[in-house]
Amino acid sequence: MKGIVLINKPQGLTSHDVVQRVRRQFNMRRVGHAGTLDPLATGLLVLLLGETTKCFNDFVNMGKAYKATFLLGVTTNSADIQGEVTQRRPYDHITRKQVEEVLSRFQGEIEQIPPMVSALKVKGKKLYTLARQGLTVERSPRKIHIRCFQLQEFNPPEVKFYVECSKGTYVRQLADDIGEILGCGACVTQIERTQIGAFTLQEAVRLEDLNESHIRHWEG
Repeated sequence: MKGIVLINKPQGLTSHDVVQRVRRQFNMRRVGHAGTLDPLATGLLVLLLGETTKCFNDFVNMGKAYKATFLLGVTTNSADIQGEVTQRRPYDHITRKQVEEVLSRFQGEIEQIPPMVSALKVKGKKLYTLARQGLTVERSPRKIHIRCFQLQEFNPPEVKFYVECSKGTYVRQLADDIGEILGCGACVTQIERTQIGAFTLQEAVRLEDLNESHIRHWEG
């Protein structure tokens, strides 16, 4: 058995949780995912089955798209609502025009410092593992590309966005950085991945509905 499966990941599961479920369901060892979604995030997760796991880089290098909700006025140690609140600041003075102006600064090629709550490894250890131990380590900025960054809804303290970006982009870090520029702070309350390359969330299947008919052929 080989190929790919497009899963609509629910909130609360890690990408590894999904991989384990599919391994058990199809009774196969070689199953991997192409692009981590943390437990808070939902949406499109591409699973690679059998020999197709060798095509990992094909998928990792694809552009991605997300819908996200940012909460103004709240800063956390993980840049999302599940983290420990480190600061609360007034946000009533923030206007839609201000937010749109800041978003424009993030379009194109920029540098982003990965958040501590990420799967990126430093000296062989994943950052989120160190973060759970209460540790913070220095991270080098990485170049990313934001192709499209649109404000969809402005209902303070909540603001909703759509973003198309390159691999290695952390949406929660965008929220944190934008919040600091606005001067009120911000964190993510919801992230949904809607696209990876040409694959869309509309094509994905729920875990409870998954069967062998959903396996797609992939040559790379």
